[in-house]
Amino acid sequence: MTAAAAARFAGTDRKKRRTSAAGRRRRLAPYVFVLPFVTIFLAFSVYPLFYTARLSFTNWRGTGAAEWVGWDNYAYLLTNPAFWGSLGNSAVLWLLIVPAQMVLGVLVAVLLNSAKLKLRGLYRVAFIVPFVTPLVAVAQIWVVLFDQRHGAVNAVLGLLGLPDIGWLTTGAWAKPTLALLFLWKTTGFIVIILLSGLQSINGSIYEAADIDGASKIRQLWSITVPLLRRTIMFAVVLQTLAVFQMFAEPFVVTQGGPYNSTTTAGYYLYNHITRADLGTGAANSFLLVILVMVLSLGFVRMLRAKD
Repeated sequence: MTAAAAARFAGTDRKKRRTSAAGRRRRLAPYVFVLPFVTIFLAFSVYPLFYTARLSFTNWRGTGAAEWVGWDNYAYLLTNPAFWGSLGNSAVLWLLIVPAQMVLGVLVAVLLNSAKLKLRGLYRVAFIVPFVTPLVAVAQIWVVLFDQRHGAVNAVLGLLGLPDIGWLTTGAWAKPTLALLFLWKTTGFIVIILLSGLQSINGSIYEAADIDGASKIRQLWSITVPLLRRTIMFAVVLQTLAVFQMFAEPFVVTQGGPYNSTTTAGYYLYNHITRADLGTGAANSFLLVILVMVLSLGFVRMLRAKD
């Protein structure tokens, strides 16, 4: 082989190596870009999940070695009336909050979507302000407003000649008061979600309905609600998760009282943490995950059945 041929061969070989290296870099580039997310996800989501699953089968107080107890934590919770009572409280709050919030959210979203409404941008901002307000601050305001002796709500009732109500000190009124707080805090967020769904509906459908003589109420019931069904179901699933995880509201406003009437599932889980009963707390959290997953799958199944 002549020197010139050898040089050409070496140049071709180097070019192939450079091309091969560039190809490998292109293939590896996507994995390099997603590596930070995958690392964070594994470290702060997957690992804690498996660690909590293992912890739920142990008796651990935060120090020392964990004692393996098998299914004892789950058996204790499933036979504990306090655990079922907390689920019952959360279920009642769900019934007080979610149906009313969906109806109110649809009506407000339709109103804010109307082209005839002036200052629509201002009203949309006003509805989202409660959602972005710190929850603890709102809860403290609720305590002041609904105080039985010095609260503004009972002061108004007194001016009307009505008796005082123990909004936060009686079992009959504590849940509705918490539900009202949750509604005021989160309805704006639901309105924004439903508003985005409304804006995806083709306006020609309403024009055709107008030509056919359908009233606004008829259009709402026969066009808007059916076409918003998926968005409404998504909002229902979100609020189901939020209600069963509710913690800050009862913690600040009622401390779970009176007589545990506002001890929600999330607040009951917190009680295990304060007692350093971390194994039972982990089991409690997994039972809540299973419950919420079953409810969410049930809502999705209902949606598919109608489709």
